[in-house]
Amino acid sequence: MVGAIVIFVLAGLAEIGGGYLVWLWLRESKPYWYGIAGGLILVLYGIIPTLQSFPSFGRVYAAYGGVFVVLAVLWGWLVDKKTPDLYDWLGAAVCIVGVSIMLWAPRS
Repeated sequence: MVGAIVIFVLAGLAEIGGGYLVWLWLRESKPYWYGIAGGLILVLYGIIPTLQSFPSFGRVYAAYGGVFVVLAVLWGWLVDKKTPDLYDWLGAAVCIVGVSIMLWAPRS
């Protein structure tokens, strides 16, 4: 379980970090190499989730979506300095509950 969480977090950081660099390049006129670095990091994002041991692509990516929501809220708070409100945290918590049900519910 810890390994799955680490892979989800790494994938999330790659997606958010790569996207953020592309955002800075296109929206805030940063140098072109921000976009190149962001694109390369986004390629890594495409690879990292394949390291999961879960057999179902759809389930892995759906569960990853919930982890992404939490990481995006944290990124906004820590990097963009936008303090999340109660509803941001509540929504993130609901996503994590959903992820937990999807991945670790007993199945026959």
